[in-house]
Amino acid sequence: MTTFTTSTRSDATVSASPAEVWTALTDPDVVARLTPFLSRVEERGEHWVWEMTKVPVLGSSFSFVFTERMTFDEPTRIEFTHDPAAGASHESAGVEGWYALDGRGEHTHLETAMSICVDLPFPGMVRPAVTAAMKGVVTLMGQRFSQNLLRHLGASTV
Repeated sequence: MTTFTTSTRSDATVSASPAEVWTALTDPDVVARLTPFLSRVEERGEHWVWEMTKVPVLGSSFSFVFTERMTFDEPTRIEFTHDPAAGASHESAGVEGWYALDGRGEHTHLETAMSICVDLPFPGMVRPAVTAAMKGVVTLMGQRFSQNLLRHLGASTV
């Protein structure tokens, strides 16, 4: 197994209140429904366990289960850091990142950044191809999540 990493950052102002955006982003069931390749998010106290399935990378599909420690600073910031439970078996994926919400009248400026790290059964010499494929998947996931979030909120970008 070789570890591969990619990162993403994006921002937008949406025509929904910070409270509406906050409610969506802090509900594990809503997050699972809005996120491509994510089949389930289970809340376990301050941890969320994410179950991803059939994530395509270089002609293969992979499933991942990973645990994130969630920190909520209502109503402005959500942070997540990979934090497998004590004694858990090795998790082959993890994410580090945050969401920042900034109220702008009746709108919300939403910014996010994350770094995704996965162990995959590819040799290190194909790192450029795997990293490019991961970046493409993460970009697609981000675009679809954004569209789904806007639809869920009945909102648009402004």
